[in-house]
Amino acid sequence: MNQPRPDTLQDAPAVSEPAVLRADGLSKAYGPITVLSGVTLDIRAGEVHAIIGENGAGKSTLMKMLSGHTPPTEGSLEMSGQTVAFADAVQAEDAGIVLVHQEILLAADLTVAQNLFLGRELSRGLRVDDRAMNRRTAEVLERVGCVARPTTRVGDMPLAQRQLVQIARALLDDRKVVILDEPTAMLANDEVDALLGIVRNLRDQGVAVLYISHRLEEVEALADRVTVLRDGEMIGTWRAREMDQRRMAELMVGRELSMLYPPKRGPATTDPILAVEDLSVDHGKFVGSFTARPGEVLGLGGMIGAGRTELIEGLMGLRPAQARAITVNGKSITKPDVQKMMSAGLVYLTEDRKGKGLLLNEGLGPNLTLQALGKVNPGVRLDRRKEVRSVKSTVQEYDIRVRSLSIEAGQLSGGNQQKLLLAKVMLADPSVVIIDEPTRGIDIGNKSQIYHFIDDLVRAGKACVVISSELPELVGLSDRVLVMRGGRFVVELTGEDITEQNVVYAAASSGNDTEGRKTA
Repeated sequence: MNQPRPDTLQDAPAVSEPAVLRADGLSKAYGPITVLSGVTLDIRAGEVHAIIGENGAGKSTLMKMLSGHTPPTEGSLEMSGQTVAFADAVQAEDAGIVLVHQEILLAADLTVAQNLFLGRELSRGLRVDDRAMNRRTAEVLERVGCVARPTTRVGDMPLAQRQLVQIARALLDDRKVVILDEPTAMLANDEVDALLGIVRNLRDQGVAVLYISHRLEEVEALADRVTVLRDGEMIGTWRAREMDQRRMAELMVGRELSMLYPPKRGPATTDPILAVEDLSVDHGKFVGSFTARPGEVLGLGGMIGAGRTELIEGLMGLRPAQARAITVNGKSITKPDVQKMMSAGLVYLTEDRKGKGLLLNEGLGPNLTLQALGKVNPGVRLDRRKEVRSVKSTVQEYDIRVRSLSIEAGQLSGGNQQKLLLAKVMLADPSVVIIDEPTRGIDIGNKSQIYHFIDDLVRAGKACVVISSELPELVGLSDRVLVMRGGRFVVELTGEDITEQNVVYAAASSGNDTEGRKTA
Protein backbone atom coordinates (compact mmCIF):
# COMPACT_ATOMS: atom_id res chain seq x y z
CA MET A 1 0.00 0.00 0.00
CA ASN A 2 1.55 3.32 -1.03
CA GLN A 3 1.18 5.87 1.74
CA PRO A 4 1.73 9.65 1.51
CA ARG A 5 4.74 10.82 3.46
CA PRO A 6 4.41 13.40 6.23
CA ASP A 7 6.02 16.18 4.17
CA THR A 8 3.64 15.74 1.24
CA LEU A 9 0.30 15.68 3.06
CA GLN A 10 -2.15 18.11 1.57
CA ASP A 11 -4.40 18.23 4.62
CA ALA A 12 -2.32 20.01 7.27
CA PRO A 13 -4.55 22.01 9.66
CA ALA A 14 -5.13 25.65 8.86
CA VAL A 15 -3.61 27.00 12.08
CA SER A 16 -1.20 29.93 11.97
CA GLU A 17 0.06 30.19 15.57
CA PRO A 18 3.27 28.32 16.47
CA ALA A 19 3.01 24.87 18.00
CA VAL A 20 3.22 24.72 21.78
CA LEU A 21 5.41 21.64 21.31
CA ARG A 22 7.17 20.54 18.14
CA ALA A 23 9.19 17.40 17.49
CA ASP A 24 11.68 17.64 14.64
CA GLY A 25 13.23 14.43 13.31
CA LEU A 26 13.04 12.50 16.61
CA SER A 27 14.76 9.12 16.53
CA LYS A 28 15.60 6.63 19.25
CA ALA A 29 18.05 3.73 19.11
CA TYR A 30 19.10 1.23 21.75
CA GLY A 31 22.52 0.06 20.63
CA PRO A 32 22.24 -1.13 17.01
CA ILE A 33 18.42 -1.35 17.18
CA THR A 34 16.43 1.70 16.05
CA VAL A 35 12.93 1.68 17.57
CA LEU A 36 11.76 5.08 16.25
CA SER A 37 13.00 7.00 13.24
CA GLY A 38 12.58 10.58 12.03
CA VAL A 39 9.29 11.66 13.62
CA THR A 40 8.26 15.25 12.98
CA LEU A 41 4.97 16.63 14.31
CA ASP A 42 3.37 19.74 15.77
CA ILE A 43 1.27 19.72 18.94
CA ARG A 44 -0.93 22.78 19.16
CA ALA A 45 -2.79 24.51 21.94
CA GLY A 46 -6.52 23.82 22.07
CA GLU A 47 -6.21 20.63 20.02
CA VAL A 48 -6.56 16.89 20.65
CA HIS A 49 -3.85 15.18 18.60
CA ALA A 50 -4.20 11.38 18.52
CA ILE A 51 -1.23 9.06 18.02
CA ILE A 52 -2.21 5.60 16.83
CA GLY A 53 -0.31 2.50 15.79
CA GLU A 54 0.06 -1.17 16.60
CA ASN A 55 1.94 -2.33 19.69
CA GLY A 56 5.63 -1.91 18.94
CA ALA A 57 5.01 0.92 16.48
CA GLY A 58 6.93 3.36 18.69
CA LYS A 59 4.13 5.27 20.42
CA SER A 60 5.42 4.80 23.97
CA THR A 61 8.98 5.67 22.93
CA LEU A 62 7.75 8.88 21.31
CA MET A 63 5.72 9.80 24.41
CA LYS A 64 8.73 9.24 26.67
CA MET A 65 10.92 11.51 24.54
CA LEU A 66 8.29 14.27 24.45
CA SER A 67 7.85 14.13 28.24
CA GLY A 68 11.53 14.01 29.28
CA HIS A 69 11.56 10.35 30.39
CA THR A 70 14.19 9.44 27.80
CA PRO A 71 16.40 11.58 25.53
CA PRO A 72 16.23 11.24 21.74
CA THR A 73 19.17 9.76 19.89
CA GLU A 74 18.59 12.26 17.10
CA GLY A 75 16.29 15.22 16.55
CA SER A 76 15.13 18.09 18.71
CA LEU A 77 12.17 19.55 20.60
CA GLU A 78 10.79 23.08 20.56
CA MET A 79 8.35 24.78 22.90
CA SER A 80 6.67 27.92 21.58
CA GLY A 81 9.44 28.27 19.01
CA GLN A 82 12.34 27.82 21.46
CA THR A 83 14.60 24.73 21.42
CA VAL A 84 14.39 22.75 24.65
CA ALA A 85 16.11 19.66 26.05
CA PHE A 86 14.77 18.00 29.18
CA ALA A 87 17.18 16.26 31.51
CA ASP A 88 14.32 14.29 33.03
CA ALA A 89 10.54 14.15 33.47
CA VAL A 90 10.68 16.65 36.35
CA GLN A 91 12.08 19.34 34.04
CA ALA A 92 9.39 18.55 31.46
CA GLU A 93 6.65 18.86 34.10
CA ASP A 94 8.13 22.17 35.26
CA ALA A 95 7.85 23.33 31.62
CA GLY A 96 4.18 22.28 31.57
CA ILE A 97 4.34 18.83 29.92
CA VAL A 98 3.00 15.80 31.79
CA LEU A 99 2.64 12.16 30.75
CA VAL A 100 -0.12 10.01 32.27
CA HIS A 101 1.21 6.47 31.94
CA GLN A 102 -0.90 3.49 30.96
CA GLU A 103 0.64 1.53 33.85
CA ILE A 104 -0.49 2.45 37.34
CA LEU A 105 2.43 4.28 38.97
CA LEU A 106 0.99 4.97 42.40
CA ALA A 107 2.11 4.00 45.91
CA ALA A 108 -0.41 1.37 47.01
CA ASP A 109 0.12 1.92 50.75
CA LEU A 110 -0.45 5.68 50.62
CA THR A 111 -3.77 7.52 50.49
CA VAL A 112 -5.10 9.20 47.37
CA ALA A 113 -4.13 12.65 48.68
CA GLN A 114 -0.65 11.47 49.68
CA ASN A 115 -0.12 10.10 46.16
CA LEU A 116 -1.27 13.32 44.51
CA PHE A 117 1.07 15.47 46.59
CA LEU A 118 3.97 13.00 46.88
CA GLY A 119 7.19 15.02 46.76
CA ARG A 120 5.33 18.35 46.76
CA GLU A 121 3.43 18.21 50.06
CA LEU A 122 1.61 21.30 51.32
CA SER A 123 2.70 22.53 54.72
CA ARG A 124 1.58 24.87 57.44
CA GLY A 125 4.60 25.95 59.36
CA LEU A 126 6.71 22.87 60.02
CA ARG A 127 3.80 20.44 59.67
CA VAL A 128 2.32 18.79 56.59
CA ASP A 129 -1.11 20.33 55.94
CA ASP A 130 -3.22 17.19 55.44
CA ARG A 131 -6.46 19.16 55.57
CA ALA A 132 -5.45 21.43 52.70
CA MET A 133 -4.18 18.49 50.62
CA ASN A 134 -7.39 16.55 51.21
CA ARG A 135 -9.49 19.56 50.23
CA ARG A 136 -7.55 20.15 47.01
CA THR A 137 -7.57 16.42 46.25
CA ALA A 138 -11.36 16.28 46.59
CA GLU A 139 -11.67 19.10 44.06
CA VAL A 140 -9.51 17.45 41.40
CA LEU A 141 -11.08 14.02 41.99
CA GLU A 142 -14.49 15.52 41.30
CA ARG A 143 -13.09 17.08 38.14
CA VAL A 144 -12.10 13.65 36.75
CA GLY A 145 -15.19 11.83 38.02
CA CYS A 146 -13.40 9.68 40.60
CA VAL A 147 -15.63 8.59 43.50
CA ALA A 148 -12.77 7.78 45.88
CA ARG A 149 -12.19 9.78 49.04
CA PRO A 150 -8.89 11.65 49.54
CA THR A 151 -8.18 9.45 52.58
CA THR A 152 -8.77 6.13 50.75
CA ARG A 153 -5.74 3.83 50.57
CA VAL A 154 -4.86 3.41 46.89
CA GLY A 155 -4.16 -0.31 47.28
CA ASP A 156 -7.80 -0.85 48.29
CA MET A 157 -9.18 0.72 45.10
CA PRO A 158 -10.22 -0.98 41.82
CA LEU A 159 -7.86 -0.53 38.88
CA ALA A 160 -10.27 1.81 37.08
CA GLN A 161 -10.39 4.20 40.02
CA ARG A 162 -6.59 4.11 40.35
CA GLN A 163 -6.31 5.20 36.74
CA LEU A 164 -8.57 8.19 37.44
CA VAL A 165 -6.39 9.07 40.45
CA GLN A 166 -3.36 8.99 38.18
CA ILE A 167 -5.06 11.39 35.76
CA ALA A 168 -6.08 13.61 38.67
CA ARG A 169 -2.45 13.78 39.81
CA ALA A 170 -1.41 15.02 36.36
CA LEU A 171 -4.05 17.75 36.44
CA LEU A 172 -3.22 19.01 39.91
CA ASP A 173 -1.19 21.85 38.36
CA ASP A 174 -1.80 23.90 35.22
CA ARG A 175 -0.43 22.16 32.12
CA LYS A 176 0.42 23.25 28.58
CA VAL A 177 0.63 19.71 27.17
CA VAL A 178 -1.10 16.66 28.64
CA ILE A 179 -0.11 13.28 27.17
CA LEU A 180 -2.60 10.49 27.86
CA ASP A 181 -1.36 6.96 27.14
CA GLU A 182 -4.32 4.54 26.87
CA PRO A 183 -6.29 6.48 29.50
CA THR A 184 -9.51 4.46 29.11
CA ALA A 185 -8.01 0.96 29.02
CA MET A 186 -9.25 0.20 32.55
CA LEU A 187 -12.49 2.21 32.50
CA ALA A 188 -16.11 1.16 32.09
CA ASN A 189 -18.27 2.79 29.41
CA ASP A 190 -19.74 5.45 31.72
CA GLU A 191 -16.27 6.26 33.05
CA VAL A 192 -14.97 6.51 29.47
CA ASP A 193 -17.68 9.06 28.61
CA ALA A 194 -16.72 11.12 31.66
CA LEU A 195 -13.03 11.03 30.72
CA LEU A 196 -13.71 12.10 27.14
CA GLY A 197 -15.59 15.06 28.58
CA ILE A 198 -12.53 15.93 30.67
CA VAL A 199 -10.32 15.81 27.58
CA ARG A 200 -12.69 18.08 25.66
CA ASN A 201 -12.70 20.56 28.55
CA LEU A 202 -8.89 20.60 28.58
CA ARG A 203 -8.89 21.31 24.84
CA ASP A 204 -11.45 24.11 25.28
CA GLN A 205 -9.23 25.64 27.97
CA GLY A 206 -6.37 25.88 25.46
CA VAL A 207 -4.41 22.83 26.64
CA ALA A 208 -2.69 20.72 23.98
CA VAL A 209 -3.72 17.08 24.45
CA LEU A 210 -1.75 14.22 22.96
CA TYR A 211 -4.02 11.16 23.05
CA ILE A 212 -2.85 7.58 22.56
CA SER A 213 -5.54 4.90 22.34
CA HIS A 214 -6.25 1.57 20.68
CA ARG A 215 -9.96 2.35 20.83
CA LEU A 216 -10.48 3.85 17.41
CA GLU A 217 -14.04 4.89 18.19
CA GLU A 218 -12.61 7.24 20.83
CA VAL A 219 -10.09 8.64 18.37
CA GLU A 220 -12.81 9.21 15.78
CA ALA A 221 -15.05 10.97 18.30
CA LEU A 222 -12.39 13.04 20.04
CA ALA A 223 -9.38 13.89 17.88
CA ASP A 224 -8.79 16.97 15.75
CA ARG A 225 -5.78 15.40 14.02
CA VAL A 226 -4.43 11.86 13.84
CA THR A 227 -0.82 10.77 13.39
CA VAL A 228 -0.14 7.15 12.43
CA LEU A 229 3.03 5.27 13.40
CA ARG A 230 4.00 1.90 11.95
CA ASP A 231 7.12 -0.17 12.65
CA GLY A 232 8.91 2.78 14.24
CA GLU A 233 8.20 5.20 11.40
CA MET A 234 5.70 8.01 10.94
CA ILE A 235 3.24 7.24 8.16
CA GLY A 236 1.57 10.64 8.20
CA THR A 237 -0.83 13.08 9.86
CA TRP A 238 -4.45 13.58 8.82
CA ARG A 239 -7.44 15.63 9.90
CA ALA A 240 -9.58 13.29 11.96
CA ARG A 241 -12.76 14.25 10.14
CA GLU A 242 -11.29 12.93 6.90
CA MET A 243 -10.77 9.42 8.33
CA ASP A 244 -12.97 6.65 9.66
CA GLN A 245 -12.06 3.73 11.92
CA ARG A 246 -11.47 1.29 9.08
CA ARG A 247 -9.08 3.69 7.33
CA MET A 248 -7.20 4.26 10.60
CA ALA A 249 -6.87 0.51 11.16
CA GLU A 250 -5.62 -0.10 7.63
CA LEU A 251 -2.98 2.62 7.99
CA MET A 252 -1.87 1.13 11.31
CA VAL A 253 -1.34 -2.39 9.97
CA GLY A 254 -0.39 -1.44 6.39
CA ARG A 255 -2.98 -3.70 4.77
CA GLU A 256 -6.70 -4.15 4.49
CA LEU A 257 -8.15 -5.88 7.53
CA SER A 258 -9.82 -9.24 7.20
CA MET A 259 -12.81 -9.94 9.41
CA LEU A 260 -11.88 -8.93 12.97
CA TYR A 261 -13.95 -11.63 14.66
CA PRO A 262 -14.03 -15.28 13.59
CA PRO A 263 -17.42 -16.63 12.43
CA LYS A 264 -19.66 -17.82 15.24
CA ARG A 265 -19.60 -21.56 15.76
CA GLY A 266 -23.29 -22.11 16.47
CA PRO A 267 -24.83 -23.35 19.74
CA ALA A 268 -22.89 -26.05 21.57
CA THR A 269 -25.00 -29.15 22.21
CA THR A 270 -22.59 -31.32 24.21
CA ASP A 271 -22.74 -31.77 27.99
CA PRO A 272 -21.05 -29.03 30.05
CA ILE A 273 -17.37 -29.46 30.71
CA LEU A 274 -17.74 -27.04 33.65
CA ALA A 275 -20.83 -26.81 35.86
CA VAL A 276 -20.96 -24.37 38.77
CA GLU A 277 -23.92 -24.42 41.17
CA ASP A 278 -24.48 -21.75 43.81
CA LEU A 279 -20.92 -20.50 44.00
CA SER A 280 -20.70 -17.99 46.87
CA VAL A 281 -17.71 -15.65 47.02
CA ASP A 282 -16.62 -13.26 49.77
CA HIS A 283 -19.24 -14.62 52.17
CA GLY A 284 -22.18 -14.23 49.79
CA LYS A 285 -21.31 -10.86 48.29
CA PHE A 286 -21.07 -12.49 44.84
CA VAL A 287 -23.18 -15.53 43.96
CA GLY A 288 -23.63 -17.35 40.65
CA SER A 289 -24.42 -20.59 38.84
CA PHE A 290 -23.33 -21.26 35.27
CA THR A 291 -22.08 -23.88 32.83
CA ALA A 292 -19.51 -23.87 30.03
CA ARG A 293 -19.56 -26.39 27.19
CA PRO A 294 -16.74 -27.62 24.95
CA GLY A 295 -16.68 -25.72 21.69
CA GLU A 296 -18.27 -22.50 22.98
CA VAL A 297 -17.29 -19.06 24.21
CA LEU A 298 -19.27 -18.00 27.27
CA GLY A 299 -19.17 -14.24 27.74
CA LEU A 300 -19.60 -12.53 31.12
CA GLY A 301 -20.91 -8.99 30.78
CA GLY A 302 -21.71 -6.23 33.25
CA MET A 303 -20.48 -2.94 34.58
CA ILE A 304 -17.14 -2.67 36.38
CA GLY A 305 -17.89 -3.54 39.99
CA ALA A 306 -20.71 -5.95 39.11
CA GLY A 307 -18.63 -8.84 40.42
CA ARG A 308 -17.55 -10.78 37.33
CA THR A 309 -13.85 -10.87 38.18
CA GLU A 310 -14.55 -11.51 41.86
CA LEU A 311 -16.80 -14.49 41.07
CA ILE A 312 -14.17 -16.06 38.81
CA GLU A 313 -11.41 -15.41 41.35
CA GLY A 314 -13.57 -17.26 43.86
CA LEU A 315 -14.01 -20.14 41.44
CA MET A 316 -10.23 -20.37 41.05
CA GLY A 317 -9.67 -20.28 44.81
CA LEU A 318 -8.16 -16.81 44.80
CA ARG A 319 -10.90 -15.49 47.11
CA PRO A 320 -12.84 -17.10 49.97
CA ALA A 321 -15.52 -19.21 48.26
CA GLN A 322 -17.70 -22.26 48.58
CA ALA A 323 -20.25 -23.89 46.32
CA ARG A 324 -23.06 -26.39 46.41
CA ALA A 325 -21.35 -28.17 43.53
CA ILE A 326 -18.53 -27.58 41.04
CA THR A 327 -17.94 -30.22 38.37
CA VAL A 328 -15.01 -30.11 35.95
CA ASN A 329 -14.51 -32.95 33.48
CA GLY A 330 -16.77 -35.07 35.65
CA LYS A 331 -14.74 -34.38 38.79
CA SER A 332 -16.59 -32.89 41.77
CA ILE A 333 -15.00 -30.05 43.77
CA THR A 334 -16.81 -28.49 46.75
CA LYS A 335 -14.24 -26.00 48.06
CA PRO A 336 -12.06 -24.56 45.29
CA ASP A 337 -8.39 -23.78 45.59
CA VAL A 338 -5.86 -22.90 42.89
CA GLN A 339 -4.11 -26.26 42.68
CA LYS A 340 -7.37 -28.24 42.66
CA MET A 341 -8.85 -26.12 39.87
CA MET A 342 -5.70 -26.23 37.73
CA SER A 343 -5.38 -29.98 38.23
CA ALA A 344 -9.01 -30.37 37.17
CA GLY A 345 -8.31 -28.48 33.92
CA LEU A 346 -9.16 -24.81 34.60
CA VAL A 347 -6.77 -21.93 33.92
CA TYR A 348 -7.31 -18.21 34.45
CA LEU A 349 -5.73 -15.24 32.61
CA THR A 350 -5.95 -12.30 34.99
CA GLU A 351 -6.92 -8.82 33.78
CA ASP A 352 -3.83 -7.45 35.57
CA ARG A 353 -1.16 -9.09 33.42
CA LYS A 354 1.59 -6.75 34.70
CA GLY A 355 0.75 -6.97 38.40
CA LYS A 356 -0.42 -10.59 38.72
CA GLY A 357 0.07 -12.41 35.43
CA LEU A 358 3.74 -12.07 34.51
CA LEU A 359 7.12 -11.75 36.19
CA LEU A 360 8.13 -8.57 34.41
CA ASN A 361 11.79 -8.70 35.46
CA GLU A 362 12.22 -12.31 34.34
CA GLY A 363 12.84 -13.71 30.87
CA LEU A 364 10.40 -15.49 28.60
CA GLY A 365 11.39 -18.95 29.81
CA PRO A 366 10.50 -18.61 33.51
CA ASN A 367 7.27 -16.80 32.62
CA LEU A 368 6.24 -19.44 30.14
CA THR A 369 7.08 -22.58 32.10
CA LEU A 370 6.46 -21.68 35.75
CA GLN A 371 2.78 -22.71 35.72
CA ALA A 372 3.50 -26.02 33.96
CA LEU A 373 6.95 -26.70 35.39
CA GLY A 374 6.29 -30.41 35.84
CA LYS A 375 5.60 -30.87 32.13
CA VAL A 376 8.59 -28.90 30.89
CA ASN A 377 11.01 -30.00 33.62
CA PRO A 378 9.81 -33.29 35.10
CA GLY A 379 13.12 -33.98 36.83
CA VAL A 380 14.74 -32.37 39.85
CA ARG A 381 17.05 -30.10 37.84
CA LEU A 382 15.91 -27.40 35.46
CA ASP A 383 16.38 -28.48 31.84
CA ARG A 384 17.50 -25.21 30.23
CA ARG A 385 17.67 -26.68 26.73
CA LYS A 386 14.10 -27.94 26.97
CA GLU A 387 13.00 -24.55 28.29
CA VAL A 388 14.67 -22.77 25.36
CA ARG A 389 12.98 -25.15 22.89
CA SER A 390 9.61 -24.39 24.52
CA VAL A 391 10.25 -20.65 24.23
CA LYS A 392 11.25 -20.88 20.56
CA SER A 393 8.19 -22.92 19.60
CA THR A 394 5.88 -20.66 21.62
CA VAL A 395 7.26 -17.46 20.08
CA GLN A 396 6.59 -18.92 16.64
CA GLU A 397 3.17 -20.45 17.40
CA TYR A 398 1.75 -17.36 19.10
CA ASP A 399 3.56 -14.84 16.90
CA ILE A 400 5.22 -13.12 19.86
CA ARG A 401 7.33 -10.31 18.39
CA VAL A 402 10.72 -10.16 20.15
CA ARG A 403 14.11 -8.71 19.26
CA SER A 404 15.79 -11.45 21.28
CA LEU A 405 14.74 -14.59 23.15
CA SER A 406 16.64 -13.24 26.18
CA ILE A 407 14.33 -10.23 26.51
CA GLU A 408 12.53 -9.66 29.84
CA ALA A 409 8.73 -9.92 29.86
CA GLY A 410 8.42 -6.30 30.96
CA GLN A 411 10.11 -5.16 27.74
CA LEU A 412 7.43 -6.72 25.55
CA SER A 413 4.58 -4.62 24.15
CA GLY A 414 1.14 -5.06 25.68
CA GLY A 415 -0.09 -7.31 22.89
CA ASN A 416 2.95 -9.55 23.09
CA GLN A 417 2.66 -9.75 26.88
CA GLN A 418 -0.92 -10.94 26.50
CA LYS A 419 0.10 -13.56 23.95
CA LEU A 420 2.85 -14.75 26.31
CA LEU A 421 0.31 -15.01 29.13
CA LEU A 422 -2.04 -16.98 26.89
CA ALA A 423 0.79 -19.31 25.86
CA LYS A 424 1.75 -19.74 29.52
CA VAL A 425 -1.66 -21.05 30.57
CA MET A 426 -2.13 -23.14 27.43
CA LEU A 427 1.11 -25.00 28.17
CA ALA A 428 -0.79 -26.72 31.01
CA ASP A 429 -3.19 -28.19 28.38
CA PRO A 430 -6.40 -27.00 30.09
CA SER A 431 -9.95 -27.93 29.13
CA VAL A 432 -11.48 -24.63 30.33
CA VAL A 433 -9.74 -21.30 29.69
CA ILE A 434 -11.02 -18.22 31.54
CA ILE A 435 -9.77 -14.90 30.15
CA ASP A 436 -10.39 -11.59 31.95
CA GLU A 437 -10.27 -8.57 29.58
CA PRO A 438 -8.44 -10.45 26.79
CA THR A 439 -7.44 -7.39 24.72
CA ARG A 440 -7.28 -4.50 27.19
CA GLY A 441 -4.71 -1.97 25.95
CA ILE A 442 -3.93 -4.02 22.82
CA ASP A 443 -3.83 -2.76 19.23
CA ILE A 444 -6.28 -3.94 16.61
CA GLY A 445 -3.85 -6.25 14.82
CA ASN A 446 -3.04 -8.18 18.00
CA LYS A 447 -6.72 -8.14 18.96
CA SER A 448 -7.61 -10.01 15.79
CA GLN A 449 -4.87 -12.57 16.47
CA ILE A 450 -6.08 -13.21 20.02
CA TYR A 451 -9.67 -13.57 18.84
CA HIS A 452 -8.56 -16.24 16.37
CA PHE A 453 -6.48 -17.98 19.07
CA ILE A 454 -9.65 -18.17 21.18
CA ASP A 455 -11.59 -19.51 18.21
CA ASP A 456 -8.92 -22.16 17.58
CA LEU A 457 -9.00 -23.43 21.14
CA VAL A 458 -12.81 -23.76 21.31
CA ARG A 459 -12.89 -25.44 17.91
CA ALA A 460 -10.38 -27.91 19.39
CA GLY A 461 -12.99 -28.87 21.97
CA LYS A 462 -12.10 -26.61 24.87
CA ALA A 463 -14.45 -24.21 26.64
CA CYS A 464 -13.60 -20.52 26.96
CA VAL A 465 -15.08 -18.03 29.43
CA VAL A 466 -14.44 -14.38 28.50
CA ILE A 467 -14.93 -11.39 30.80
CA SER A 468 -14.92 -8.20 28.75
CA SER A 469 -15.93 -4.58 29.28
CA GLU A 470 -15.64 -3.91 25.54
CA LEU A 471 -19.14 -4.50 24.22
CA PRO A 472 -18.19 -5.11 20.56
CA GLU A 473 -15.72 -7.75 21.76
CA LEU A 474 -18.23 -9.42 24.07
CA VAL A 475 -20.85 -9.53 21.32
CA GLY A 476 -18.42 -10.51 18.56
CA LEU A 477 -16.83 -13.44 20.44
CA SER A 478 -19.57 -14.98 22.56
CA ASP A 479 -21.93 -17.83 21.79
CA ARG A 480 -23.74 -17.11 25.07
CA VAL A 481 -23.60 -14.09 27.36
CA LEU A 482 -24.41 -13.98 31.07
CA VAL A 483 -24.91 -10.43 32.34
CA MET A 484 -24.08 -9.64 35.95
CA ARG A 485 -25.48 -6.84 38.08
CA GLY A 486 -25.04 -6.29 41.80
CA GLY A 487 -23.07 -9.49 42.31
CA ARG A 488 -25.68 -11.72 40.62
CA PHE A 489 -26.36 -12.95 37.10
CA VAL A 490 -29.57 -11.35 35.83
CA VAL A 491 -29.92 -12.39 32.18
CA GLU A 492 -28.63 -15.02 29.76
CA LEU A 493 -28.47 -13.92 26.11
CA THR A 494 -28.16 -16.27 23.15
CA GLY A 495 -28.29 -16.05 19.36
CA GLU A 496 -29.68 -12.79 17.96
CA ASP A 497 -30.37 -11.48 21.47
CA ILE A 498 -26.62 -10.97 21.97
CA THR A 499 -26.50 -7.25 21.19
CA GLU A 500 -24.76 -4.30 22.79
CA GLN A 501 -28.12 -2.73 23.63
CA ASN A 502 -29.38 -5.82 25.45
CA VAL A 503 -26.14 -6.20 27.41
CA VAL A 504 -26.20 -2.55 28.51
CA TYR A 505 -29.87 -2.69 29.43
CA ALA A 506 -29.42 -5.81 31.56
CA ALA A 507 -26.23 -4.46 33.18
CA ALA A 508 -27.54 -1.00 34.00
CA SER A 509 -31.32 -1.30 34.39
CA SER A 510 -32.93 -1.93 37.75
CA GLY A 511 -36.12 -3.21 36.13
CA ASN A 512 -37.17 -6.83 35.57
CA ASP A 513 -38.10 -6.53 31.89
CA THR A 514 -35.96 -9.05 29.98
CA GLU A 515 -38.21 -9.04 26.89
CA GLY A 516 -38.46 -12.81 26.81
CA ARG A 517 -34.77 -13.46 27.31
CA LYS A 518 -33.75 -16.16 29.75
CA THR A 519 -33.00 -15.00 33.26
CA ALA A 520 -29.82 -16.50 34.63
